[in-house]
Amino acid sequence: MPYHAPVNDLRFILDHVAGFDRVAATDRFADATPDTVTAILTEAGRFAEGMMAPLNRAGDKQPARLENGVVRTTPGFAEAYRALAEGGWIGLAADPAHGGMGLPQTLATCVTDMFSGANLALQLNPLLSIGQIEALEHHASADLKALYLPKLISGEWQGTMNLTEPQAGSDVGALTTRAEPQADGSYAVTGQKIYITWGDADFARNICHLVLARLPDAPKGSAGISLFLVPKFLPDAAGNPGPRNSLSVVSLEHKLGLHGSPTCVMQYDAAKGWLVGEANRGLAAMFTMMNNARLGVAMQGVGVAEAALQQAVDYALNRRQGRTPVDGAGTIIDHADVRRMLACMRAEVFSARAIGLSCAVAIDMAHATGSAEWAARAALLTPIAKAYGTDTGMAVTQQAVQVHGGMGFIEDTGVAQYSRDVRITAIYEGTNGIQAMDLVGRKLQDGGEAAFRLIDEVQAGAEAARAAMHDLAGDVWAAAESLRDATEAMVKAEMNDRFAGAVPYLRAFALVLGGHYHLRAALAGGEKRVALARVAIKRLLPAHAAALAEARDGADSLYALSPEDLAA
Repeated sequence: MPYHAPVNDLRFILDHVAGFDRVAATDRFADATPDTVTAILTEAGRFAEGMMAPLNRAGDKQPARLENGVVRTTPGFAEAYRALAEGGWIGLAADPAHGGMGLPQTLATCVTDMFSGANLALQLNPLLSIGQIEALEHHASADLKALYLPKLISGEWQGTMNLTEPQAGSDVGALTTRAEPQADGSYAVTGQKIYITWGDADFARNICHLVLARLPDAPKGSAGISLFLVPKFLPDAAGNPGPRNSLSVVSLEHKLGLHGSPTCVMQYDAAKGWLVGEANRGLAAMFTMMNNARLGVAMQGVGVAEAALQQAVDYALNRRQGRTPVDGAGTIIDHADVRRMLACMRAEVFSARAIGLSCAVAIDMAHATGSAEWAARAALLTPIAKAYGTDTGMAVTQQAVQVHGGMGFIEDTGVAQYSRDVRITAIYEGTNGIQAMDLVGRKLQDGGEAAFRLIDEVQAGAEAARAAMHDLAGDVWAAAESLRDATEAMVKAEMNDRFAGAVPYLRAFALVLGGHYHLRAALAGGEKRVALARVAIKRLLPAHAAALAEARDGADSLYALSPEDLAA
């Protein structure tokens, strides 16, 4: 079935749940008027449906391939990418000083949602460029900005992120790629990087690689990492690509999914590059790109979940099997268990989307106001949005296969592609376990202050809703109080005990936030929103109690089992 961009749902969340009106009320984002928002969402949805979605299956069936050192991409991807670039979608939130539109990150996040649902493999390409743009805006020299940003923002050039090495995955500090200073102020970068998404493309005039490497006198570990901009073609002063740099694509990975997105092994052999930011401070600069990408990946999970849910609903509306309690001969959507799956899928997609857009609003408010509280809110929500958004992507796509029954296991239906494609989102840009450890570690270093402020907001919202929907509001309030108790315990716990319970703690936090946002939606949205909120609060939210019980168990029970015990 054709993909339908969820423009109405996105607009509803912006208007009634995530508080986007506060962003539009700031001087920085005063241009984000209701008419502008409507126009952007409508046009992005049209592009996603008409240009990107029809190529999704082609990316799976006709994957990228390496041919004589050049990555040949899926037929149709080049034309779609050029249309995407010409539409200005890459520079939506970028600095107008270099050709961007300067619009809120929240709108760019909505676009990521729709483009991901339409075609995740292709959407990954501009997502990486967008992250690189932000990193260069914050950390690059004026000369590098002037040369590279206009080309990246226009989409004429494309960006990548090069962190991982065969021996250095999540432990980035173990990397060995080196950078030797040169007489002309550049650096010679040598080493191999793996898992480089869109490391090359036959439709790109230039590929700009951000590469983590070590200077000769760098200290060991993550404190000794610097960041370098290493282009495929060395540009002249006017920005025209010149001679080929000494880098190459060694091979493409053979993957479970995302076949249309080339994942490259990159080799750098004294390739010319330029330092971005301060020496030995590269990881901080790269994290600017990674934090942007983490919210983007959250919405990838949401977007693919949306697409899979749409296909599952369509199948359930048309598939006849067994007698139903409604009229005896209806389609499978009238079976209670199928209705349960679809209702819970829809409720969870809404929760994850609302968390992601609320995170984007916090980012915009921090940028627009300089408020430390908004910055802390954004930092707190980022790992929750990334982990829960991608967990939702995995869960909903698996349920979509289940709704299809045996036909879900047959590739001809196409529904299994969603499950295969979205699986990586829980791994890249920091695994979901690392997101959870970040939440209970760095994000609770303030003694839980930012977390408690958000819990206070949840409980205040529940109090305000008691008169209209007493039972739902009471459940949300009580869940938030349980989360408060668990957060107090987390703050007091030893770090390894926190880590042992980090994943269920994050899950519980997300479930409580989901209930909170559904309650807001129910107050604003009529019978449909009330019914969906009841599903979320009565069927999804109760799992928070089990998650918090696990979160508070500590590490002792895990380490009581030896490695030998686990291997037995």
